[in-house]
Amino acid sequence: MSLKAKIYRPAKNAMQSGRGGLKKWRLDYTPSEARFADPLMGWTGSNDMASQVTLSFDDKESAIAYCDANGIDYRVSDPKERKLNLKAYSDNFSYSRVRG
Repeated sequence: MSLKAKIYRPAKNAMQSGRGGLKKWRLDYTPSEARFADPLMGWTGSNDMASQVTLSFDDKESAIAYCDANGIDYRVSDPKERKLNLKAYSDNFSYSRVRG
């Protein structure tokens, strides 16, 4: 069985305003088999233990080196950089503002 992993930097949680913990890179193993529903309780189950493992790294190169050292196929997803639209409160009252 060949393990496959996804390396990415997680996005900010929409429910919180803080940006802590977003500098680390995360390695998640992709599921190797489909999930199944338990016939009695209806819960979702899986026999794939690797999909429950998440590893954190300080940088992307460390995560790639880990995969190369352990023979894991990987895919890197680079994050979209945040675009800041800086404004001052006084811009709301400037004369050059388009009035509608």
